[in-house]
Amino acid sequence: MKQYTWNELDAAQREALLRRPALAEDDRLQAGVASILERVRRDRDRALFELTKELDGVELDSLQVSEDEFANAATSLSGSQRDALSAAAANIRKFHEAQIPAPVVVETTAGVVCERVTRAIGSVGLYVPAGSAPLPSTALMLAIPAAIACCPTRILCTPPQADGRADPAVLVAARSSGVQQVFKVGGAQAIAAMAYGTESVPKVQKLFGPGNAWVTAAKAQAAQDPLGAARDMPAGPSEVLVIADESADPDFVAADLLSQAEHGTDSQVVLVATSSAICSAVLAELETQQRTLSRRDIIAKSLESSFAILVDDLDQAFVAANAYAPEHLILQIENARARVDDVQAAGSVFVGAWTPESVGDYCSGTNHVLPTYGFARAYSSLGVTDFLRSMTVQELTRSGLQAIGPVAATLAELEGLDAHSASVTRRLDKLRSGEDTLS
Repeated sequence: MKQYTWNELDAAQREALLRRPALAEDDRLQAGVASILERVRRDRDRALFELTKELDGVELDSLQVSEDEFANAATSLSGSQRDALSAAAANIRKFHEAQIPAPVVVETTAGVVCERVTRAIGSVGLYVPAGSAPLPSTALMLAIPAAIACCPTRILCTPPQADGRADPAVLVAARSSGVQQVFKVGGAQAIAAMAYGTESVPKVQKLFGPGNAWVTAAKAQAAQDPLGAARDMPAGPSEVLVIADESADPDFVAADLLSQAEHGTDSQVVLVATSSAICSAVLAELETQQRTLSRRDIIAKSLESSFAILVDDLDQAFVAANAYAPEHLILQIENARARVDDVQAAGSVFVGAWTPESVGDYCSGTNHVLPTYGFARAYSSLGVTDFLRSMTVQELTRSGLQAIGPVAATLAELEGLDAHSASVTRRLDKLRSGEDTLS
């Protein structure tokens, strides 16, 4: 990891340093994704079978996971594995159930009642990638809030393994979280199938879940198409920023950085240290620990685009962190809880020495589907409200209209919209004339 001193950089250099490596969004990728989406729209199931054979090297007899495959998946896991999934699910469910929004009812003026109510999105598509490792935790993170929101249709797509089966842990997590339909389709073709529908895969209204550059581009293109489907959030490669002061344990800090670096070669990890001593100690520990890890080749590539920043104090550290707006922010500092209010932009925050980022990935209860690539400045972590839509309701009595009707009429006239004004004044005229016969 390269090391920089914050005070030695001018504003432009700081901005350049905190800019993420370019995402793979070249013209060829975008054209390739567009081609896959069009192919699936046109040829539907046939395209999915063909693309799965071409891109995954797997020839399927059926796209949908059968009940027999679900049953075999459940028996293939050990008791401790099932228990771990259940424990994680319980915490995720407990945290997300607390997010159900309460109705809002306000009488803004006597006789004028305004409400905000929520409704579940009718159909949602959940994508669980496999890549270099299956992600049953992602199935929990997506399916549990969708169930709590009571979305009527909840389907899940995940890539098939070499043997043509879906990962058993993903299936157990999905079924235990209320998903009844799982399809063995991955990549951009899975996004296309859920966005547009095929003979086997139902069309959905909104897409959820992480993925590689092809999946991300497919979600973006489908969301821009009125015939496609909305998406949860824009995203890029996984990332973490750790703020460490002299009280931090270099062993813990290095372990946290490496836990994100192992996600992929395009992941980025950042250390913001308040002293050269802690910075040097962490960098040395990185070298030692990564040699023991199975994904050290991936980690080494990730660290090439990662860096450490030496700052004068914690105030400066939070300036840098908020400018970067990381997916994961870890506070390995003294009295960490007292500094949480200084965090303005992050996907998820991990407070203190005993809060590794991995617990958020799996089982603390928070959601690990988070805005990356700086999108935490404007987007939030996934939650129950992402599976809901809200609408407002208003109801006026006669006296309520008499109270605020003239305001509406005046504003309509100010904007030159006489039909708007008339829809109010015709009612007011009837009330004044006593011609009102409505109950």
